[in-house]
Amino acid sequence: MELHILEHRLQVASVAKESIPLFTYGLIKLAFLSSKTRCKFFSLTETPEDYTIIVDEEGFLELPSSEHLSVADATWLALNVVSGGGSFSSSQPIGVTKIAKSVIAPLADQNISVFMLSTYQTDFILVRERDLPFVTHTLSSEFTILRVVNGETVAAENLGITNGFVKPKMVQRPVIHPLSSPSNRFCVTSLDPDTLPAVATLLMDVMFYSNGVKDPMAAGEDCGHIRFFSFSLIEGYISLVMDVQTQQRFPSNLLFTSASGELWKMVRIGGQPLGFGELWGVPHRLGGGLASLSGLTHPMVQMGRWRLQEPWALDQRVTGGLGLQRMGGAPTTKTLLHLSP
Repeated sequence: MELHILEHRLQVASVAKESIPLFTYGLIKLAFLSSKTRCKFFSLTETPEDYTIIVDEEGFLELPSSEHLSVADATWLALNVVSGGGSFSSSQPIGVTKIAKSVIAPLADQNISVFMLSTYQTDFILVRERDLPFVTHTLSSEFTILRVVNGETVAAENLGITNGFVKPKMVQRPVIHPLSSPSNRFCVTSLDPDTLPAVATLLMDVMFYSNGVKDPMAAGEDCGHIRFFSFSLIEGYISLVMDVQTQQRFPSNLLFTSASGELWKMVRIGGQPLGFGELWGVPHRLGGGLASLSGLTHPMVQMGRWRLQEPWALDQRVTGGLGLQRMGGAPTTKTLLHLSP
């Protein structure tokens, strides 16, 4: 397998929902007028709590400086695990559960934080730029590590990290944060960028004016229904994550969906800001646990955001909602998504 270090240098930021009008001009430009910017990596995710923005340095310049924009104190790099070589759009992607075992677990043993972002096309692993030498050293025995330079994939240079690098003992890491699963069913989809103008008004309404839309599910008896929408435009490819109620607002002939019409369930991890120091443990323990179940080769995607980590499992594999499980051999009262084999 190959580990590609992409060219994007990213910022991760959060905006409170009541402050989003301050940033809509720049966000609309990034999403719908990308030809007018130099941005190549942009993702906007709305949740009940806030908006999370992941954007490269060129795109970040489109956002106004404001005290209402909370920015992580690090530059992040995007990594992509593929088999077969080529670009992320043409190579065979590796599922999050395999990434959890082959990438996140070794990095967790070095206490290296990661931030996951799954799209319709592929899965990205975000690491702090300052951690890259340790990342490549840790994974060099398992992966062919390549770097994208000016659009070309070349062998990554030897960063020479040896002093002070000790292979750690394997330790158990219990998940200590609460987990919950909203009642929504979600789809991960895409659309042709050429058709974006046809749904631009609808997308802007969904992205920025959701508070004014009366959601029949949210207003009914289903109190577990939450607001979640994600739009990504990365290297010219669009990815959308939305619940089925929102999907029904779009023309069916414009969205790319799987032939099976598969839907996803969300697991929300944490009820308060976890901090980036927690991020290595969450996807490693949860993804590794799911990967260990028989017959699951690609059961999960991961939507990392500022406050919470939100893995997703195929809806038809969810049985009994959330089940209790011991994590790392230690008793816990927290819950973990239980999937059928």
